Amino acid sequence: MGIPRRLLVGDRVLFYADRAGIDPCPGGDGGRTKEGGTREDWRPVPTSRRDPEALRLTPFDAYVLSRIDGVTSVGQLALISGMPSQSLWPILERLAREGAIDPPPPAVDIPAKGEDLPHRQLFETKLHPLSEDARAALASKAGEPELSALCFDPTPSVVRAVLGNPGVGLPHARLIAAHHGNAAGLEALGEKVAFLQDTEVQRLLLRNQQTSAPLLQGLLARRRLSDVYHATHSPELPERNRRSALQILRRRFAEVGAEERVDLILRTEGRALAALTGLSLDGKAAVLLCARPFTSVLLIENLARWPATPPPVILHLLKQPLLRQMPPLRAMLKRHPNCPPSAH
Repeated sequence: MGIPRRLLVGDRVLFYADRAGIDPCPGGDGGRTKEGGTREDWRPVPTSRRDPEALRLTPFDAYVLSRIDGVTSVGQLALISGMPSQSLWPILERLAREGAIDPPPPAVDIPAKGEDLPHRQLFETKLHPLSEDARAALASKAGEPELSALCFDPTPSVVRAVLGNPGVGLPHARLIAAHHGNAAGLEALGEKVAFLQDTEVQRLLLRNQQTSAPLLQGLLARRRLSDVYHATHSPELPERNRRSALQILRRRFAEVGAEERVDLILRTEGRALAALTGLSLDGKAAVLLCARPFTSVLLIENLARWPATPPPVILHLLKQPLLRQMPPLRAMLKRHPNCPPSAH
């Protein structure tokens, strides 16, 4: 095992060991699903039960820990750190073992893709040859395994009948969200508010290429802007849905209050600003930004590159102690088109 070293994170001094001395891939599932995916909606919570100086952390572990606040999700941490969420899980599990954060919740019991095969085969071999009207009539009263098998029906009328069956539940909603290929059938699922509140149904609908723009709007309308921004970059989403998410992000950024705009900028360390060209910040948002110190080089760089950064924010950034040792970054801010003449 390597000799422990010290790393300053904020106002804390953390001890970390060489990476070679720490298992990089814990055996537990942590927050991962049984099929190897990750729960990007989990929000790690820091704990004060351990003395920070006693933690055995790598430099990157300490950086991730410094970004954990109990409200930032794994997906958002991936955006902030610039690494895929799958690579974050070994770090989060290590932090949990060290007692730096609360343990992740049990893995979500989502059926593996192979477990759907019998239902799909039943539909293809025995149910699909029936007429559409016969399948719809059966779907309204069928039990298992026929009810799950009919979730693979490509016809919206049959899917609507499945959703009207008294025995329908979340497993059926998830099957429809994952496999149905008609926008009208997915709209019928979207009308079921109880199912639409399930995070897995939401995730599967976002991944479905046939999900309509109005349904995507409904899925993303109540999420934080940082979650919507994550959807614009998520590799799980098809390109069509990422483009729709980008349009929703830009529309909502222009509509929400100053607090939520600033929250997006801070949570993404300014990365989201590249998607917001042509939009602007109001005076209240500028005041909120000017009321806080800036210690992130990346955040300052992104604000320096964004054409709409307000003049008061430019002046505030130039006053930050961090920039005293970074002449190139100061020069970048002074070249900004909104930099006041008094700053030169």
